[in-house]
Amino acid sequence: MDVRRAADRYRGGDPAAGIESRHAFSFGPHYDPANLRFGALLACNEERLAAGAGFDEHPHSHTEIVTWVVEGELTHRDSTGRETVVRPGDVQRLSAAGGVRHVERNDGDEPLVFVQMWLAPREPGGDPAYEVVRALADARPYAVPRAGATLHVRRLAAGERTPVPHAPHLYVHVVRGELRLDGAELGPGDAARLTDGRGLTAEAGAGPAELLLWEMT
Repeated sequence: MDVRRAADRYRGGDPAAGIESRHAFSFGPHYDPANLRFGALLACNEERLAAGAGFDEHPHSHTEIVTWVVEGELTHRDSTGRETVVRPGDVQRLSAAGGVRHVERNDGDEPLVFVQMWLAPREPGGDPAYEVVRALADARPYAVPRAGATLHVRRLAAGERTPVPHAPHLYVHVVRGELRLDGAELGPGDAARLTDGRGLTAEAGAGPAELLLWEMT
């Protein structure tokens, strides 16, 4: 298990424009050849957008982009004509495939916080695809077959335990709260990368916790 702390994330974005980004992997001008990916996962970005702030239209290709909204509302528009508002508890997936352009904005009056994760598809190309799953239940995993990955969302009460899936690659991101995993204490923004872990359990600390787990082949 390789634990990465929130304080070690690369800080990017444009604070003057109301955009704060915290990157867990090599990203943009922050190039780290030793931290390019883990399994299919290419990026795990914590994004904070002030009211009225956002990312102007920009392109993506050959990437599965999965977004989990923590607070506020995210407005999505893309070059296929879709426009959606994504709220806390919703999972959004944009398959960039052969190429797509999109806009991400906070059109609300309150700050927006979301976690965006990029995954490498098994095969490049194809047609863009998009979907939103509203209020994803804790017990319902979300599969991304193009990347050979499955997302599990777990919300735990204080002291509650949950089994961790066994997979060749498992990525655990703490959204909020405190968590104990295989002897390691994790807090908000911390992450753990596990290879071939078996029989592990995650346990919430003194308060409730929320975590995202990527199970990857």
